[in-house]
Parts: sequence; structure tokens; C-alpha cells
Amino acid sequence: ALRIHQWLKNALLFVPLVMAHRIDEPALVVQACMAFLAFGLCASSVYLLNDFFDLAEDRQHPTKRTRPFASGAISLYGGGVLMVALLALSGVFALLLPPQFVAALFIYFALTAAYSLWLKRVALVDVILLAGLYTLRIIAGAAAVGIAPSFWLLAFSMFLFLSLALVKRFTELSIMRQIGSEQAFGRGYHVEDLAMLAQFGSASAYMSVLVLALYINGEAVKDLYTYPQIIWLLCPLLLYLVMRIWLLAQRGELHEDPIVFALQDRRSQMLVVTGAALLWLAV
Repeated sequence: ALRIHQWLKNALLFVPLVMAHRIDEPALVVQACMAFLAFGLCASSVYLLNDFFDLAEDRQHPTKRTRPFASGAISLYGGGVLMVALLALSGVFALLLPPQFVAALFIYFALTAAYSLWLKRVALVDVILLAGLYTLRIIAGAAAVGIAPSFWLLAFSMFLFLSLALVKRFTELSIMRQIGSEQAFGRGYHVEDLAMLAQFGSASAYMSVLVLALYINGEAVKDLYTYPQIIWLLCPLLLYLVMRIWLLAQRGELHEDPIVFALQDRRSQMLVVTGAALLWLAV
């Protein structure tokens, strides 16, 4: 119910620290860890809230009906108490960090609550908001450690995560088509939207690679990397990763949650490790 595996998304809070090459400063690492915990606890409370409002749709869904609240494994009262406790604990960690981080966390909670209550049912707005929430994590991570976020990093994040949000909707809609439904439960999409969603998602993925290429060719990269030419190898790696994700989605071989897929897929794990190694060598 707490979706602990989804806390992996909050690793994005460490990205500004890593990309600024200041991960060797213990005080900043501690601040980033507190930000990670604050976001994780806040996110889990929102997942509980989301499940409360999704009970009817989840009980009709072929896979989501096994969720703890939909299946009756956890009582609504117990979940409500836990949701408030998690949110309060998140606030405790947040207040130990700069005010800019507190503001980012508040905006995150407000947007995710709005998403759960209404915006997830609005076609296209939902995926843009999801991509924005990923990017907001990077902004919050930068605020937690007092580092100005890079324009290139935010642009890259927005396009990449928009593609992943679209592939999530694509796989959900594909499942609905397989069971003979014309529309995704609780979403604003119809099965005839599948081809268009694939086009949107593929274009957004390619835009993220283009932003990366433009960044590598810019002047700012020379101040951070001794061998910036090595970073060019990230472009074909990223192209392969996003193209493979969409290919598997089209074949119906992709889990409807890309995060779960990435955790379980050996090839994706190898690509991420290889990319991290290339960045380290470029320094």
C-alpha cells in the first residue's frame, strides 16, 4: 500500500548534487538524504489517498484489484491513520531543510493530491503533470542542498519523463483493449488513442536525447568534465533504452509501471550502470 518501490523515483533528488560533482560533501549528502525521506513519506501518504479515491475503479481493474484497499486486506480506517502519520513525519524532515525545499514539497503534495482527485482523469494533462512531478523532484533536490538546477537538466527530465508517463498510459490502455474494454478505468483515454499516444511518447523520448546532445555540445559542460567527448556515448545508450521500452510496450511485453520494469529488467540495469560509469570516466 505504501508503494515503497516507488521511492526509487525520489533518487532524482540526488541528481543535482551528483551532476554538480559535490557528492563528496557529507553535510550536503545528509541534507539530500533527509529530502529523500521527506519526499518518500509524503509520496506514500498520497498513494494511500489515491487508493481511497480509486477503490471503485481498482476493483474493476484486472491487476489493480489486488491492491490492499481494493482487496480488503487493509481497512480504510487504518489506512487513514497511517496516511496522516506519514504526512506529519514528512513535515518533520522537511522543516529541517531550507524553506525553498519546504515550498517544493508542499507544491508536490498539492499537485499529487489534485492528480489523485481529478487531474488523472483529464487526458494529456495527466501525463504532463506526471512529467512535471518528476522534474519537481530535481528542483526540490537542488533546493535541499542549495544548488541552482541546470536548465539543460530540467529540460531533459521533462521530455524523458513525459515519454515514460505516456508509455504507462499506453500499456494501461493496451490491457483494457485485451479485455475488451473501450476505455481505461478512471482515465480520459480510449483504445483508439493508442497510436497517437505512441507517437507522442516516441517524439518526447527523441527530444530528451536531442537535449542531451545539445548540452554536450555546449560550453557549460567543459567546466564540469575533463573529457566531455565521452558523454557522447550516452546518446546511443539512451536511444536504445527508450526505443526498446516503446518496442516492448507495443508488443505487450512491458509492465504497466515503467519503474517496476526498470527494477526487474537486467538490460535496463546494465544500461544505467554503463551510463553512470561513462559520466565518471568523463570527469
